[in-house]
Amino acid sequence: MNILFTGGAGFIGSHIVGAYLDAGHRVTIIDNLSTGLPENLDPRATVHQIDIRDRAAVGKIFREDRFDLLNHHAAQLNVRVSVSDPQFDAEQNVIGSLNLLEGALAAGVKRVIFASSGGTVYGEQIAFPADESHPTDPIAPYGITKLAVEKYLNYYRRERGIEHLILRYANVYGPRQNPHGEAGVIAIFCDKMSVGEEPVIYGTGEQTRDYVYVDDVVAANLMGLRYLEERGSATFNIASGEETTVNEIFRMLNGLFGGEFEERHAPARTGEQMRSVCSYERAQREMGWRPTVELSDGLARTASTYRPRG
Repeated sequence: MNILFTGGAGFIGSHIVGAYLDAGHRVTIIDNLSTGLPENLDPRATVHQIDIRDRAAVGKIFREDRFDLLNHHAAQLNVRVSVSDPQFDAEQNVIGSLNLLEGALAAGVKRVIFASSGGTVYGEQIAFPADESHPTDPIAPYGITKLAVEKYLNYYRRERGIEHLILRYANVYGPRQNPHGEAGVIAIFCDKMSVGEEPVIYGTGEQTRDYVYVDDVVAANLMGLRYLEERGSATFNIASGEETTVNEIFRMLNGLFGGEFEERHAPARTGEQMRSVCSYERAQREMGWRPTVELSDGLARTASTYRPRG
């Protein structure tokens, strides 16, 4: 399969690109390297350093090759950035996505995998864990833009015949996550603890998240290729189905880094929900996907990739 992949220099994207290439697929990457890292780029892939907001450049890439599928992971990922600058967030996540969908439409690409966010599109949950039928009421602009792209995908399916697989990720973590440019408390804590700095817990630390290891996310994107080709459009949560507090994450990582750090709190940040946990039952029932990496194991794997304290 010939795949156009956006965000291939990012944390999640680079892992998926590697798996696609290992499986024998051709991959062309679009990434502006604003948060992704050049060292994450797989040398087996063709790389275009462009911004998806550049409609002409996006259209040119679609015209230069014959792609079977678009996998769209490029995004402005930071919830706090979306709160401080909603227009920038929308330009990246909505306008950029529309440029890609229009490019796909013009080039005859009929299948799209889209990385959405189960951690934000549901907003403050009224049921735990949230399944895909849970009301969508995001409280931050980031979640609003992700949900908007989901709605556009439904439009392009009904009116333009482009099938889609929407993967609503919980909080993905693992090696290569950038603590400075990508969201993720685990990466931030690991980065600070590895050099002996005290991490900060915002708010009470009792806010919960659903953490899913990056290898499990990769598996969903591999399974999704066949699912989309054989069965058509669907929306799946890709999650662990388990709630974990930020305080618990701190304590588990503290143990992995020698147990020398004190819990230090700062005022809560705006735009962040208190509880988030998603059900993966539909993905398991329909696609055969389920998480396989336990949190304790995933944290140990992640922590081991950080440089020793010095």
